[in-house]
Amino acid sequence: MAEPRKSPSPAPPQRSSPQSSPLPEISLQPSPKRSGFSKPTKLLRQVRSVFRTLPILSPACRIPLNGSRLHDGYVHGGARITGTIFGYRKSRVNLAFQESPRCLPILILELAIPTGKLLQDMGQGLVRLALECEKRPSEKRKILEEPIWTLYCNGRKSGYGIRRDPSSEDMKIMQTLNAVSMGAGVIPAEEAAETADGDQLTYMRAYFERVTGSKDSETFYMMNPDSNNGAELSVFLVRI
Repeated sequence: MAEPRKSPSPAPPQRSSPQSSPLPEISLQPSPKRSGFSKPTKLLRQVRSVFRTLPILSPACRIPLNGSRLHDGYVHGGARITGTIFGYRKSRVNLAFQESPRCLPILILELAIPTGKLLQDMGQGLVRLALECEKRPSEKRKILEEPIWTLYCNGRKSGYGIRRDPSSEDMKIMQTLNAVSMGAGVIPAEEAAETADGDQLTYMRAYFERVTGSKDSETFYMMNPDSNNGAELSVFLVRI
């Protein structure tokens, strides 16, 4: 007697995995003058990790300011590049320089100053940032490749600044702003997450004039199209 034929058991339903939001395609191009970034050494990675754990301090140490107001001695004739100030208002500010908004950054500095404090000071008047490091003749390193700096804001010692390679979040921000030449605002919520207290990522972008004094000095002057009073922000990199 033939056995009854068993119907195949239905396959268990498959769970659909949630789709993650796709990252924007990075279309930024390498700078014509700089094709890539040097890989951080183990020591440099350790320095960066220690730096991020330090609180933001503003000691009362001052350095003399040579000359009168900065814009009185402002030097023209440098190369025009794009500079972006960005960060969460209560966190350390980041400063990125690009040959153009559609190029990869040639320099990203993380400074021990809250983003909101720097933008507030710029709204009240001229801000002069001086970053100093020790000159080491034995090391053949370009000034933009120096890893750590002592930071002064308008002559007041304000902790340290570090140079870092662009992270994936940095690249996402630069890609989001690639069509912006000048302006300020907040990064849309879908492009940058808010912090626990609702702090949004703020940015300010402008043209800077890059002036190379020597192999041991570089200066970046913000170009202000709305007035003739000179730069609102100047950044000096000096090896001494």
